[in-house]
Amino acid sequence: MIEDPEGTLEALAGFLDSGLGAVEEAVRKAAAAEIMPRFRQLAEHEIVEKNGPHDLVTVADRRAEEHLTAALTALLPGSVVVGEEAVHADPSSYGALREDAPVWIVDPVDGTRQFVHGDPGFCTLVALAHRGELLASWTFAPALDEMAVAVRGRGARLDGELLTPGAPRPGQPLAVASSHPDYTTPEQKQALLGLNAEGVHARPCGSAGLEYLAIAKGELDAVAFSWENAWDHAAGLLLVTETGGTHRTIAGEPFRIEGGNALPFSAGRDSATVDRVVGLLSRGA
Repeated sequence: MIEDPEGTLEALAGFLDSGLGAVEEAVRKAAAAEIMPRFRQLAEHEIVEKNGPHDLVTVADRRAEEHLTAALTALLPGSVVVGEEAVHADPSSYGALREDAPVWIVDPVDGTRQFVHGDPGFCTLVALAHRGELLASWTFAPALDEMAVAVRGRGARLDGELLTPGAPRPGQPLAVASSHPDYTTPEQKQALLGLNAEGVHARPCGSAGLEYLAIAKGELDAVAFSWENAWDHAAGLLLVTETGGTHRTIAGEPFRIEGGNALPFSAGRDSATVDRVVGLLSRGA
């Protein structure tokens, strides 16, 4: 825990002014060293089930998270990491999201199922947060060579180009990516059935990080998700909000990265879109 909150805020402000490029370099290096050499090269013993056949982890996930943990905490002394694989090993480490130290939220390979099957639709997600507030995020799709960076109050860019998706076109069906019904509770499944409505084209999601990026690019209108792991959502939520979008839970509240949300929740290109999706989810529930 950081003992000097004012000093922490000053350090964070300085880091956001000068350290963003170093984080991007660290993310690229981790992917180049630990992920891409194993893409389409995984041996059977390098793939392990965590909580079932649809929840996989590979040696690339673990080593990339270790690589990023060392690099990111060195870039910002006093910071800590909440990473998917570390939390799987020690669930109590998730509590760092509610403490005073700056937190790096890391998903080393978002879309592990795609990665395992040789599909390029996976990415590395990193977000920097402090006391529940998202400050910056990096979404890197190494097999597609796309890097999106968002900074609170400064917008979001994809490969250096400002992202400005705008609102969905009036009168066009809403394109929504949602949690797969097979991976939801009965109550959540019922809520998601509300998306089976006229004027909505809903489909199961792929990599959550790339679905958020699709919203920021204007290729997707909204997502509707039934789980709240911070590493899946933090980077993308900042991308969406910095491109003019918003997010709300089925209870009508903003999604909280530290947890305790009413689920499902939605994020979308603008407030009207999210209102519509949340209304459909509520109707389904």
